Amino acid sequence: MTTDQPTIAAVLAGGTGARMGAALPKQLLEVAGKPVLQHTLEAFQASGAVDRIVLVMAEGHHEAAWTIAKSANVTKLSAVIGGGATRADSSVAAIRWAQARDGVGDGAKLLIHDAARMLVTGRIIADVVAALDDGEAVTAVIPSSDTVVEVHDGQIVAVPDRAALARVQTPQGFRLGLIAAAHAAAAADPAFTPTDDCSVVLRFRPDTPVRTVAGAERNLKVTSPADLVLAQALLRA
Repeated sequence: MTTDQPTIAAVLAGGTGARMGAALPKQLLEVAGKPVLQHTLEAFQASGAVDRIVLVMAEGHHEAAWTIAKSANVTKLSAVIGGGATRADSSVAAIRWAQARDGVGDGAKLLIHDAARMLVTGRIIADVVAALDDGEAVTAVIPSSDTVVEVHDGQIVAVPDRAALARVQTPQGFRLGLIAAAHAAAAADPAFTPTDDCSVVLRFRPDTPVRTVAGAERNLKVTSPADLVLAQALLRA
């Protein structure tokens, strides 16, 4: 499956970072002299596998986002758009933006990435894009190093085989038509609250295989002050 349509990276930065306990959204906090958002945008700017970037940003911070992008010469950034009340709403906003572009059809590749994963590597981005050459859905994952248990009423009821478990990261990649249709179906099911986009495909397009590529331990998601410290240490290393 091939396409000459552009590959679009949607960077989701719609949250306000309440768990960080800071006055600014976490994506605007600095790590190693740069805002978290700048690290993320620079990773996609540097990737030869990505043609355009759309940033889904919390209202009131669009100007700050453009300032960061311009200062870092992120020329692939095509738009900064508003998100929604949920992560899924932000994904849908990016999907609709992509669908409205001239020359972008159902076969286009759309990567969806959490802005808080500021240490994503070019290798991961390229692998996700390449996996869409002969597939419609893919995500980066890393093996689970911990034993994961299922708990009900304060008691362990099952211990899944750790060898079969993996931790999901982003970017996740999709053919645009597939992820648009899956989210449209999800919108009709208010009881379904997805935490990522692959789960939407698995639920509403179950006949579509979701492939995996290797993520990386350093591709962490900055959600707490301790994560900022860890990210800074990784950058220094």
